[in-house]
Amino acid sequence: MEKGLVPSERSERALSTIGPSGQPLTLKDLPPSNTVRWVIWRKAELVAAVRDGLLSIEDACQRYQLSEEELESWVNSLARHGLRGLRATRLQLYRKPD
Repeated sequence: MEKGLVPSERSERALSTIGPSGQPLTLKDLPPSNTVRWVIWRKAELVAAVRDGLLSIEDACQRYQLSEEELESWVNSLARHGLRGLRATRLQLYRKPD
């Protein structure tokens, strides 16, 4: 994966992180594994969990049936455009070519 998601170099998995709302986020707070409707907050929670070592990239992709490319696109959109960049609607408004 690109620089947006760097797997944690710690040997131990994090027990919690700070979610997009500023509140603590644990594994039990993540969206259910059968999630099919990915609203911006769920995407942002998953990105924070992977970024901070709460969940590995591989585990996240397997748990949610996502490709690494899709997860990386969420990371990049969040970094470039904030939470609005994670919206599935009106993409042209938030995701203009570089």
